Amino acid sequence: MRAVDIIGKKRDGHALSDGELGWFIANYATGAIPDYQASALLMAIYLQGMSDRETAALTEAMVRSGDQLDLSRFGRVVDKHSSGGVGDKTTLVVGPIVASTGLPVAKMSGRGLGFTGGTLDKLESIPGFRSDLSFEQFMDQVEAVGLVVAGATKRIAPADKQLYALRDVTATVGSLPLIASSIMSKKLASGADAIVLDVKVGNGAFMETVAEAEALAERMVAIGETMGRDVVALLTDMGQPLGHAVGNALELREAIATLHGDGPADFTTLCVEVAAQMLRLGHKADTLEAARALAMDQLRRGAAWATFRAMVAAQGGDVRFIDDPEALPVAPVIKEIAAPRRGWIAGIDAREVGLTVVEMGGGRAKKDDAIDHAVGVVFAAKVGDWIDEGTTLFTLHSADEPRHHAAQQRLLAAYTWSERAVDAPPLVWGVVGDGRG
Repeated sequence: MRAVDIIGKKRDGHALSDGELGWFIANYATGAIPDYQASALLMAIYLQGMSDRETAALTEAMVRSGDQLDLSRFGRVVDKHSSGGVGDKTTLVVGPIVASTGLPVAKMSGRGLGFTGGTLDKLESIPGFRSDLSFEQFMDQVEAVGLVVAGATKRIAPADKQLYALRDVTATVGSLPLIASSIMSKKLASGADAIVLDVKVGNGAFMETVAEAEALAERMVAIGETMGRDVVALLTDMGQPLGHAVGNALELREAIATLHGDGPADFTTLCVEVAAQMLRLGHKADTLEAARALAMDQLRRGAAWATFRAMVAAQGGDVRFIDDPEALPVAPVIKEIAAPRRGWIAGIDAREVGLTVVEMGGGRAKKDDAIDHAVGVVFAAKVGDWIDEGTTLFTLHSADEPRHHAAQQRLLAAYTWSERAVDAPPLVWGVVGDGRG
């Protein structure tokens, strides 16, 4: 085979075979195919698209480019993935709920980049917490605790990492098959038998419309089913921040409150829904109704909290900081911001909120940027709520006065108001797949 022939075939709109895609990715991963030819193939895929079969073959090739976790000794294992959003700290609650039932959760998570936050950044608000586990440490913790949340190693789907770096500089990030194969290659290499996908929808997500999110979800579910996994995708709202807190330590505090049964209603409901899908796929409940009841029971009786605490301790975290969340990092400047008017909140631009927190120091513009775990914002009211002028609209946690002032102005501008009652958006816009292959 020749790389140039494969590039030309896709350029002209023809489907590539499993063998062609497998050969190209394997040779690119070893350096036998240069970046400029891989870039050309990416652009051809961006312009011509790919069938479900091609996308599955591309995903499988990326999985085979590195190591694959074998979790079979732990029985049935279920994983989750969120496409990323603002205030999305669901893994911190969902993982412990599911693992506390005896269903192992072995999760490789990422860091925040751009306007979306990263699970590892939130956990690393805890002094001593380690996310850089070896394969052996990762597997040992699954066995000992039943729950691990760690960073992905370079040995998992390395071809995906190489291709993503090219996509970022060749204007090909927005290709549906390339997005789907990138996400699913990492999930499939991580060894789970079943996967629940949380595909965010709205201006605080990469997929801004339900139609876009549904198309991505359908593609990912098809990939998983082709490769023998049970997959369900939830389309969940990201038109406003999830929960009340945005910012690493602030979100960690909110997750801890939720594990103690005192979290925001929207966040708690979504966590229970995602956990229920995982419990059903993990054969811990026959129906979603029974799975929801089981998830709520694990929260109520403290089993989920105990599992979270055990995970933090196993990964080197100082549990004194989660037993007393007020000991977590605190920003120097904390001020309540009053509502400038009365009325119903019609919108809170989630993307603008995320970008504001990044500008405050709570996120990264580049991968190697340091972040301030303490800064962020806590909202007092959400879309659909009535608020009186002069009452607290949100509380800002800032590093200094200049950044506090800039963030205050930017966040106030992120609101839209209504003189009439406004309905809160649905938490779940739809479900794709039933997880039965």
